[in-house]
Amino acid sequence: MGLRVTPRWQAILLFSGALLCAPLAWAQPTVLKVVAQEGTEPKFIPAGIGRVVGLCVDLYRAIERVDPGLQFVGDQQWLPLLRAHSELASHQHDALCAVQRTDERTRQYVFLDPPLFQFRYQLIARADDPAIIANWDDVRKLGAQGVVLTNRGYTTPEMLERIGGLRVDSSATSPAINLHKLVAGRGRFFLHRAPGMQGFIARAGVAGKVKILPAVMASTDVYMAMGTHVDPAVRLRVQRAVEQLDRSGELAKLLKKWD
Repeated sequence: MGLRVTPRWQAILLFSGALLCAPLAWAQPTVLKVVAQEGTEPKFIPAGIGRVVGLCVDLYRAIERVDPGLQFVGDQQWLPLLRAHSELASHQHDALCAVQRTDERTRQYVFLDPPLFQFRYQLIARADDPAIIANWDDVRKLGAQGVVLTNRGYTTPEMLERIGGLRVDSSATSPAINLHKLVAGRGRFFLHRAPGMQGFIARAGVAGKVKILPAVMASTDVYMAMGTHVDPAVRLRVQRAVEQLDRSGELAKLLKKWD
């Protein structure tokens, strides 16, 4: 004869099972969808088939160590930079790493303080170029012989427009294209950001053909940007983790690693 379980005991067993399963539900991480942004070395660097490394990949792992309940997924999947920004604005992804704050982006994303890193902008020239550049006035004096290459869809064209009085070519869609345009003589300088410039030049196959001019022409803070759709409590957890990494010196170590 089978064991009969009264309705009262059925309720007790169901309640007990729910209590046992509850910790498993609580242990599920909060997943944040991200992408690897093309043309943004050293934030994301191709490292063989199906593998991406870089400053932002390390940052995501560091945040996960501080708050194990957070998990960033997607940093091994490439996406063009413009599309990455567009898909964060349309809530298809949850976060972008090391983004420069602009008025337009502030309307589209939530920027977390403190800044993650400070990027500096320097000019790259052909290795045999005799130009001595200390500031933007030196570039202006070159006139038509001082064309500055930059990238469409990045913040540098807007930056150069604000500076004013410069000859700018922002038709290229990737930094690597601009390096090769520079080598071919289709521009005098290429404005690009550090850290990671030497490694970027080497991976592009133009080491020895170009040089980085020493003057820092501009600098800017970059931030973790998150979608406006992300739960404010989750954004706060990410911000608290970034603050802890900043206080501990870990952010500075990451920047130095990829410089």
